[in-house]
Amino acid sequence: MSNKPAILDRRVVARSRLFTIEEVDLRFAGGATACFERLATTDRGIVMVAPLLDADTVVLVREYAAGTDRYELTLPKGLVDPGEDLFAAAERELREEAGFGAGSCQYLGGLTVAPGYNGQTTDTVLARDLFPASLPGDEPEPLTVVYGSLAGLDVLLDREDVTDARTIATLYRVRDRINRERHGHD
Repeated sequence: MSNKPAILDRRVVARSRLFTIEEVDLRFAGGATACFERLATTDRGIVMVAPLLDADTVVLVREYAAGTDRYELTLPKGLVDPGEDLFAAAERELREEAGFGAGSCQYLGGLTVAPGYNGQTTDTVLARDLFPASLPGDEPEPLTVVYGSLAGLDVLLDREDVTDARTIATLYRVRDRINRERHGHD
């Protein structure tokens, strides 16, 4: 199916400091019409960094998540600043949130969460050859660094504080990439 619905109208129905909600009137190829609500995307990208200390050890951070009202264990992440490229943003977020710099970065791919109403993409980056390096961040409290094992990914993902779908998907991508590299497929 290649014919996307035609957008008949868009209007902002709510706006906050962080979010804009739009109603979008659509007409589908068969003639049916529908009104959808969606979070409008921002001009700024989002980057999530999967930092590896070695082929098995991943660096995560524990931070408060207002959406779930609890502390979550996630990968370092944040907005891409205006004029900043993805890898510079990944390096900055890694330094601010986890206290490491990276000798090399590789693009892993983009992720969407709930694409039915949210079009924002999180671009994921694998960071390797880590070294201690920190920058002051914009977090309201210091983040705790936690080390996880890709070989023990099932144990890590069984934790009650690991629920961010972007983190989970990125950890699987990283584990699979490392396994392919070990077997000479990358």
